[in-house]
Amino acid sequence: MSDRIQETFGLDRRPFDKGVPTDLMWMDGGRQQALDRLVQGVEHRQHVMALGEPGVGKTCVARALRDQLSATRFRLHYVAHVTLGRRDFYRQVCYALGVEAKATPAAMFEAIQRECNQAASEHRQHAVLVVDEAHLMPDTTLAHMHLLANFQWDAEPLLSLVFVGLPELHERLRLGVHRSLLSRIHVKAELSPGSADLTTAYVRKRLADAGARHELFTADGLGTLHELTGGLLRSVDVLAEASMRLGAAEDTTLIDRGLVRRALHHTPLA
Repeated sequence: MSDRIQETFGLDRRPFDKGVPTDLMWMDGGRQQALDRLVQGVEHRQHVMALGEPGVGKTCVARALRDQLSATRFRLHYVAHVTLGRRDFYRQVCYALGVEAKATPAAMFEAIQRECNQAASEHRQHAVLVVDEAHLMPDTTLAHMHLLANFQWDAEPLLSLVFVGLPELHERLRLGVHRSLLSRIHVKAELSPGSADLTTAYVRKRLADAGARHELFTADGLGTLHELTGGLLRSVDVLAEASMRLGAAEDTTLIDRGLVRRALHHTPLA
């Protein structure tokens, strides 16, 4: 379905929607390096961690990780409800792995371990558990994650954990109660906000992928977009779309600095 932005700017689709196909996702040098490190760690059946500020693109990298891993060798499961207590968290892991949930955390842990052991013995896909927003996990639950990372007397990597979260996750893992888990994570990939040049390249790519045939933002408009968002991709998406919607309302097809600044007040970023 077309909308005012598409009609005004002659686009095939809305350029800054969240549902971007994986092959069209923005992947600059830093994100590609982070992705490569995560893929390499998981392919070696290790536990890995991706860190970054809100809106920097961590979940997009996790999506790219899913598509980079061989579907015949790996079975990736995504867990986002991380604020649960340990029993309900184990129950969620059981659901993800297709294991019958038991009455107690200990019984569910045994069921998870048995499933992973059986999958390994039958040479089935290696299970990969992506734990998003891991910095929000209660200490009581996070303190038990090293058990999932410690199958077979810490000798057999039957399950790979991928922790995705804010930088404070690393600080929490440095605490004594969580050091056992930290020592079992082999790879840490950190994502940073983009530079002004990267923000410009990102916006131009998203517009080109949506069917733009000429520049829609002036140079100073792109510079202001970066200045007001700090290069955080999620914020860039919000402000760029608000700018285009305001431009469409005013029948303006070239978005400059002034329009971006006015559009800021139509967003929660102001």
